[in-house]
Amino acid sequence: MEEIINRVAQSALTTLNLEELLHPGERVMYDIKDNLFQGLILREKDFREFVKTHDWTQYDGKNVAIICSVDAIVPTWAYMLLATKLQNHAHRYVFGNLEALEQELFQEAIAAIDAELYRDAKVVVKGCGNVPVPTYAYVAIMQKLLPVATSIMYGEPCSTVPLYKRPKA
Repeated sequence: MEEIINRVAQSALTTLNLEELLHPGERVMYDIKDNLFQGLILREKDFREFVKTHDWTQYDGKNVAIICSVDAIVPTWAYMLLATKLQNHAHRYVFGNLEALEQELFQEAIAAIDAELYRDAKVVVKGCGNVPVPTYAYVAIMQKLLPVATSIMYGEPCSTVPLYKRPKA
């Protein structure tokens, strides 16, 4: 009987799984609407007292999206004041919704990649997984890999879609 050879395992392909890069911390939203007077305006004295006495430890290690979900008058400094408290507790915080937070987390993770690890490599950017990876993360990884990789493919090592092959010099 002929021996079965796993050519994928023997190939020189380097697999990059974007979902493995993402920070595992919980994602939460802080909605400043809960601090508004009559749901319309933010009163500085009340807000400063809230910020001073609020238990910020509940955000330890979490990723926080700061929003105002109602049409209200919220001065910019209020969001900045929230940041002063989240800085020592949250892993990451952003102004925007959970999608904006996810984008920031992916951008941070991709920026931390050492592109030299992929120099002259044939890279497969994994396409399926347990965590949905947004399209912008795939575009951002291309920006990181194109200057260094020999070729870039999308999918699984056994079934890839070729995207880029460095021209021969």
